[in-house]
Amino acid sequence: MAKKRFFAWSPTRTLMSSVGAKIVNKNAVDYLIGHLEAEAVEITKKAITFAKHANRKKVTAADVTLAIKEFS
Repeated sequence: MAKKRFFAWSPTRTLMSSVGAKIVNKNAVDYLIGHLEAEAVEITKKAITFAKHANRKKVTAADVTLAIKEFS
């Protein structure tokens, strides 16, 4: 059974093409999608921590911004 993806293959491939990668191996797109999903999970977990610290259930753009800054 295939792993559920949260990033679509075709738009990811289009993104890579738009920045100059004219020929891209399918495995390269799959690898990038896996990396993006892993990063998104970690950023989301940290953003949830910030929201909980502020006694909120809703994750805001500010929470995500703080989480991204922490990972940079």
